Amino acid sequence: MTDLKLGILLWSQATEWRPMLETARRLDKLGYDHLWTWDHIYAIFGDPSQPIFEGWSVLCAWAAVTERVRLGLLVGANTFRNPGLVAKQAATLDHISGGRAIEGIGAAWFELEHQAHGLEFGRSPGQRLDWLDQSVGVIRQLLDGKEVTHHSEKYDFERLVHHPLPVQPHLPIMIGGSGEKKTLRTVAKYADMWNGMGPLDMMAHKVDVLKQHCADVGRDVNEIEFTLGVKLTIRDSEAEAVRVWKAAMEANRTPCRGSIRTARSGTARRNRSPSGCDRTWISASEPSSQNSRRLTTRRRSSASSARSSRWSILAEGRRSNREQH
Repeated sequence: MTDLKLGILLWSQATEWRPMLETARRLDKLGYDHLWTWDHIYAIFGDPSQPIFEGWSVLCAWAAVTERVRLGLLVGANTFRNPGLVAKQAATLDHISGGRAIEGIGAAWFELEHQAHGLEFGRSPGQRLDWLDQSVGVIRQLLDGKEVTHHSEKYDFERLVHHPLPVQPHLPIMIGGSGEKKTLRTVAKYADMWNGMGPLDMMAHKVDVLKQHCADVGRDVNEIEFTLGVKLTIRDSEAEAVRVWKAAMEANRTPCRGSIRTARSGTARRNRSPSGCDRTWISASEPSSQNSRRLTTRRRSSASSARSSRWSILAEGRRSNREQH
């Protein structure tokens, strides 16, 4: 392992704006590397109609009150916006933040919020992934200052150019998802960062698939930073960690069911909660703020590793819900 990066994904549902803003300031002062939020317009845990904030607006507000933490959506819903608009939003965020923007994007998955808002969801996941591939290609060119002409069934651009360019010479694109046929090929073609979630043996297999896609498109896999999402509740005791997790689920009007995993001193065991609790990692190692949402640990391992060349770990904190790519 060459370095360790830590980030937090703040759940934007079932909360109020003041805690979101104050927590962002605190995480910036504590020295976290990255700060993320969702891109959903309906709540994705519990009652879909409960309060939730819009992602890009949240990022711009955070950019104005933080100084060092990098900012992005984990991840943006490609179906919500025209890719030309997304590139403009990313460049604007980069200027507001002084060069701290990350363009997070994925194919989108929550059909209900699309139906309710009249947004085109596509005929299938495969079609949405085709749209994602086209969209990311356009965004990359625009962020790099290139003129874009692109004509397809979904997108139509004629000699499109954007100014001002981002502050960063190369604003990074993060792609979320781990589909082996389409998503990981798009990652190989365009991504500077890739976010996935799952057991390490599964993710090791995904890395092998990504390596083959990179070889097929002529890309060095070591150019891509791997990020892994994990759900953590960190408290001094297992009992307190369980209490905090259950309180967070209750605040999100989400039944607590399933199993709990606990970890101490580098070991982990599965533990069935008396009342049930949706599967998560509970670590009894060190305290964390009552306001933190889902912990997003980001870690990078040695590029010489056979299976995981550059891992970052993304964790989540706790005032809201879940995340899917």
